[in-house]
Amino acid sequence: MMNKKHIVIIGLGGVGGYFGFKINQANEKNKQYKISFVARANTYATVKEKGLTLLSSEYENSSTYPDAIYEHISAIKDPDLILICVKEYDLEDVCTQLSNTITPNTILLPMMNGADIYDRIRALAPNTTILPSCVYVASHIKEKGIVAHKGAAGKLILGKDEAHNSENLEWIVALLENSKIDFELKENAQTAIWSKFIFIASFGLVTAKHNSSIGAVCTVASQKEEATQIMLEIKTIAAKKGILLAEDIIQKTFEKAGTFPPTTPTSLQLDVHSGKNKTELELFAGAVITYGILENSATVCTKRIYDEIKAAHKNL
Repeated sequence: MMNKKHIVIIGLGGVGGYFGFKINQANEKNKQYKISFVARANTYATVKEKGLTLLSSEYENSSTYPDAIYEHISAIKDPDLILICVKEYDLEDVCTQLSNTITPNTILLPMMNGADIYDRIRALAPNTTILPSCVYVASHIKEKGIVAHKGAAGKLILGKDEAHNSENLEWIVALLENSKIDFELKENAQTAIWSKFIFIASFGLVTAKHNSSIGAVCTVASQKEEATQIMLEIKTIAAKKGILLAEDIIQKTFEKAGTFPPTTPTSLQLDVHSGKNKTELELFAGAVITYGILENSATVCTKRIYDEIKAAHKNL
């Protein structure tokens, strides 16, 4: 067992459940790796008893059983690759716990969408290889231990770690290929990460402010203008950081939004208006405002909408 690469998936929500399922079910056939899941409370209990369930047209067999499942990160031993698939507001806590678990050979792959994820992990794991990434997948928790997926196969875009550029990633490429995961490995993934961020941040913030939908942001003039201003602020920050986004990124972002059913909500809007105390408001607005200060770049619209959301929802 010791010579097998140890893959750990932390968090079995929409992203971790989908990609973790793919990796684990492929591994059940050839047992090439050791696969461990980390999940909390009811999810842990359900998966320990019944395995992880993925409801997807990609799979006839909807169940998979990992080699091990843990409730606590501290129980993990000698991980080679850790997929961090948690909510943004749990990231620092998870990374702090991982500091006692990772080895000099451990590679971290945060499967989270956000412009500042790499920087935040780097601050807590200064010597570890971290692969910047973004994910595209339409999946969600149906109930604890059961993830539902619809639409196209999920896609992972990942890049090399600029601080560890010579790290051998061939075995990770082989793992993703064996798991039938649609992925792209780029020399630099930042353009892809910020291209996704410009969409999720602008639409997330505007829909959260107005309790509206993706379609409304595309068609209501005032909402479209707010989203456009946020995109311009993000594009300017990216340029100052040396991350070049497409010249027509704003037009392309609205075109992409137009492919969604008009009534589609965003996760930030749903979280803010369901009264949750923890939301990804900081992931979207907080990151833009912080980078704006660091790069001496104006974030007037983002800051205003951030303040309006906070004022309207005192629990945030």
